Amino acid sequence: MKVVLINGSPRKNGCTFTALSEVAKQLEKQGIETEIFQIGVKPIAGCLGCRQCPKLGKCIQDDIVNQFVEKYASADGFVFGSPVYYAAISGQLKCFMDRLFFSAGSKLAYKPAAAVVSCRRGGASCAFDDINKYFGINCMPIVSSQYWNQVHGNAPEEVVQDLEGMQTMRTLADNMAWLLKCIENGKKAGINKPTREPAVKTNYIR
Repeated sequence: MKVVLINGSPRKNGCTFTALSEVAKQLEKQGIETEIFQIGVKPIAGCLGCRQCPKLGKCIQDDIVNQFVEKYASADGFVFGSPVYYAAISGQLKCFMDRLFFSAGSKLAYKPAAAVVSCRRGGASCAFDDINKYFGINCMPIVSSQYWNQVHGNAPEEVVQDLEGMQTMRTLADNMAWLLKCIENGKKAGINKPTREPAVKTNYIR
């Protein structure tokens, strides 16, 4: 089993990375393979709303989003991490997730996912909620912890001093590992993911 952790911060080894690394280390202790995917510092374009991805099977903008899907769609679970910018997630992660879920959401459905946010002081709960909305609209089990999945600090060395935050990351990893193992054993017992009804779209203005 494998969990991919997406670092939505432009700082490769910053606070968000520190939090995700703690999750990854604990997952490895539980026998789960991990990999941290760094979005990087290059600009990521937002969704164009062109609705071509259902026809193409990928986003029409052939960049890091399609590269991620091609390499990681087969992963068993995901953790999306972001720094808090103005009480929201980073612009890079926002564009990345908009296009990822619009073009390849079906490949992620029914796979456990979690949000992790890093902030200096405030705005964590808003950013945390922003990420979780993607999972909630895509039939993805949301993995929780003993507190909201957040760490505090203005530098990596400060984040590791947030003892409760770091413990929250480890509990998150344990819960993710537990759920993945439950799903794996369920498959072996013949329990398959739900069969969905055809989608019904109801517009409010007719």
